[in-house]
Amino acid sequence: MDTKFSSAIHTLILISESESPMNSNQIANSVGTNASYIRKLTTRLSKAGMIAGSRGKSGFTLMCKPEDITFLDIYQAVMETDSMHLFDLHQNPNDACIVGHNIKPVLGSMFQETEQELTRKLEKMTLADCIHKMKKHIQENEEKDS
Repeated sequence: MDTKFSSAIHTLILISESESPMNSNQIANSVGTNASYIRKLTTRLSKAGMIAGSRGKSGFTLMCKPEDITFLDIYQAVMETDSMHLFDLHQNPNDACIVGHNIKPVLGSMFQETEQELTRKLEKMTLADCIHKMKKHIQENEEKDS
């Protein structure tokens, strides 16, 4: 399973909420990965205009407001694609079989509808929404612990 999308959201939240620029080692420590993986992600997020490296200081800063960054923007930046693609069809179904002959057009259509619906949902979710939910979750857990 590819984790670039969730790792990129994690990275953007860290950068957004940090009082000072965060470097790839600090981000990698929080994400639970290595700094070279984070540098690959931050390169893609930087190309998309979401973050920038700080000159003179090591680290990244957010270039857009969290409410202006949609989950679709993040997905497209780190997956380096303009369209959602989640499902692949097997390549060699047997045309002599009734199911094998018809599976590609039927599943292809169903998969495309699903991907289009997910695209519409991701366009409505923002980094700010995720930050807000995270803060609410933290607060609820702190209340349970006290």
